[in-house]
Amino acid sequence: MHLYEHIVMSRQDASAQQVEDSVAAYSSVIEENGGSVSKVEYWGLKTLAYKIQKNRKAHYSLLNISAPPAAVAEMERQMRFDENILRFMTIRVDEHEEGPSIMMQKRDRDDRRRRDDRPERPRREREDTPKEGTSE
Repeated sequence: MHLYEHIVMSRQDASAQQVEDSVAAYSSVIEENGGSVSKVEYWGLKTLAYKIQKNRKAHYSLLNISAPPAAVAEMERQMRFDENILRFMTIRVDEHEEGPSIMMQKRDRDDRRRRDDRPERPRREREDTPKEGTSE
């Protein structure tokens, strides 16, 4: 069986629960055709670089799939009929990444403290400026 990474972009009008239900439905299509889905990640609602079918945002989901090519073709065929799916892309990979994807790691990084959240440190006096009471 081949290994694939599959990204799905769903319309912004759909709720997160509807997106997860549709991803589960497509996962079952893969399993019915002799494949398996090892990881599903919901990346959330993200702003698009340009409008797609009058949508400015989309729900992103990632699926790591191990399946024969016919199973992936059947899943893609069914996605073409779904009006909630804006775009999808399937890429064949040599191996799946272990742990969270880059997008999930980015979300973890954004949760950390920011530079401007640090307490302010006292300022030191510059050495090249003359001090009061001294003449140069």
